[in-house]
Amino acid sequence: MTIEDKVKLVVKNTEEVILESEIQEMLERKKTPKTYIGFELSGLVHLGTGIVCGNKLKDLIKAGFETIVFLADWHSWINNKLGADMEKIQLAGEYFKKAFESVGVKGSNVKYIWGSELVEKITYWEKVVRVAKSNSLTRMLRTLPIMGRKSEGELESAFLYYPAMQVADIFDMEIDLAYGGMDQRKAHMLARDTAEKLGIPKPTCIHTPLLTGLQGYGKKMDAEILPDLSDQIDVKMSKSRPETCIFIHDSEEKIKEKLKKANCPPKQVVANPVTEIVQYIFFDALDEFKIEREEKFGGDMSYQSFDSFRQDYVEGKIHPQDLKTNVARTLNQLLKPSRSYFDNHEDIIEEVKKL
Repeated sequence: MTIEDKVKLVVKNTEEVILESEIQEMLERKKTPKTYIGFELSGLVHLGTGIVCGNKLKDLIKAGFETIVFLADWHSWINNKLGADMEKIQLAGEYFKKAFESVGVKGSNVKYIWGSELVEKITYWEKVVRVAKSNSLTRMLRTLPIMGRKSEGELESAFLYYPAMQVADIFDMEIDLAYGGMDQRKAHMLARDTAEKLGIPKPTCIHTPLLTGLQGYGKKMDAEILPDLSDQIDVKMSKSRPETCIFIHDSEEKIKEKLKKANCPPKQVVANPVTEIVQYIFFDALDEFKIEREEKFGGDMSYQSFDSFRQDYVEGKIHPQDLKTNVARTLNQLLKPSRSYFDNHEDIIEEVKKL
């Protein structure tokens, strides 16, 4: 595979790349660069985490990266996930590992590393302090939204460790490419700025889009203008709202039921949770998306690109209900491997649900 082919794999289906030229230079310089994505551990894994992130991790593996899935148990503890009960958090982490393995994130180039492995080292905590000393309190407070926290009101002092630890994670694991959803860009920018201050190599970054929860925005949006990042974070698909997200091991009937109720504005692909699945999942993983429907409603239609699909949808050639029916059908096909895997591991799903 050429360097150009590797770069294309790395940047495809991303919303932001910082910077493509740096990524190309890094791939030219390093045979096996390191990348990572970190996850707080709680609840079940939905499409945004398991499929959008899972597919991008598989791209990175294919491009030759040593790929780390970081199971951020200490970060989850600081952020009071699962009642700040470390035993529950680590059980959720074991489930996360199985979830990513079920979608194909595995192999000799994949490592699953726990936050608790890093914090055992005094050299890690030295990095945390160096990051904190290199940045103002104001800058740290601005970065708190990465953990779903506003910087006003009553805050635990422990929250301030979180951004410094996230940057120290990147430095300690010697990450060349930091990957996350768009909600993690502030942490990655903090890592790049701090690296410059400390005189160490700064990580390149890629960010994939945040899938909108099936409830949509609940208000009329401009059909041409993407909502700003804070709005996207507020309405993103979230495991804390299970009725508005699709989990990677949901049953076929459950997926049909959830999509039937999904918000799907006609003639609009911006801020439309159903067309986002087509854009960020189907056309990332498939060569074709097919709309199956009766002849009296126009017959079957087949698309090889999101652009051609978008044109027909905004012109009203595809009814929202036909779209939802076919998204459910196609999604059920894509999720078969994960559903099959968890059919044999139902016990851990039930344990995580109890948490």
